[in-house]
Amino acid sequence: MIYNNILETIGNTPLVKINKITKDIPATVAAKLDFFNPGNSIKDRMAVKMVDDAEAAGLLKPGGTIVEGTSGNTGMGLALVAISRGYKCIFTTTDKQSKEKMDILRAVGAQVIVCPTNVAADDPRSYYSTAKRISEETPNSFYVNQYNNLSNRIAHYETTGPEIWKQTEGKITHLIVGVGTGGTISGTGKYLKEQNPDVQIIGVDTYGSALKKYHETGEFDEEEIYPYITEGIGEDIIPENINFPIIDEFVKVSDKDGAVMARRLAREEGMFIGYSCGSAMAAVMQLKDRFKADDLVVVVFHDHGSRYVGKIYNDDWMKEKGFI
Repeated sequence: MIYNNILETIGNTPLVKINKITKDIPATVAAKLDFFNPGNSIKDRMAVKMVDDAEAAGLLKPGGTIVEGTSGNTGMGLALVAISRGYKCIFTTTDKQSKEKMDILRAVGAQVIVCPTNVAADDPRSYYSTAKRISEETPNSFYVNQYNNLSNRIAHYETTGPEIWKQTEGKITHLIVGVGTGGTISGTGKYLKEQNPDVQIIGVDTYGSALKKYHETGEFDEEEIYPYITEGIGEDIIPENINFPIIDEFVKVSDKDGAVMARRLAREEGMFIGYSCGSAMAAVMQLKDRFKADDLVVVVFHDHGSRYVGKIYNDDWMKEKGFI
């Protein structure tokens, strides 16, 4: 079969059993390897959906400019759509993101503007505020706003959820997934809960993020927010895409545990995955005592290790952070 363009290869990613790291867990643990998407991350799915819906609503017109704040992966997905359909891209990101992510975005033709990490979300210098301002100043542009654009979670309801249900033959008992914008967990979780309300939907958060406490108390506690190193999960805002009632619980994973686990997955399972994937796997291990022999645990591996060669896969960086 010959695909018409690169976008047609998005989705239908493999589900692969974890073997060595989980040898002491009686349950079957399998990883949804979404780095098989052409942009090497799960964000390809919602990038296409958000652009499709923007085009249908007349918000994005031929020759227009796509503007978005991104930690890297959504930008890559949007860039692939832009290349296929003739749009320009301007992305804002934070100075904590890996150099590889910025270089990759520039390689696919995007303009990248780097903003400070350690400012409030509503600060004019933040990557959220900067993206919004650029979209207002750029004629014929569309501000994607992945955090509050509900096409994000619909993409996962329509694709990721059905794929996992089919691949597990409906036997999935637990879904464990990192939470940033909340699109993946909310869309996938909604679909799985509709098939079987007993499926446990578990979100992975990081220390320095407000999500876990907000889920448990309904309180947005600014005292919970402080700088962290993990990329792609955790938030200092509450995205509209997160459907909190769908999520059964959150688990927090430290920067160190996520980084060390990512390296283990590369060396012990041959899965060269991103930082937040290590966090998701570390969450599985934190919960290991609750899993039973007939459980089928699916953990989502969002992106590829090539984004982090200068960080978690670099011994000097790991030593500098005190992680090894």
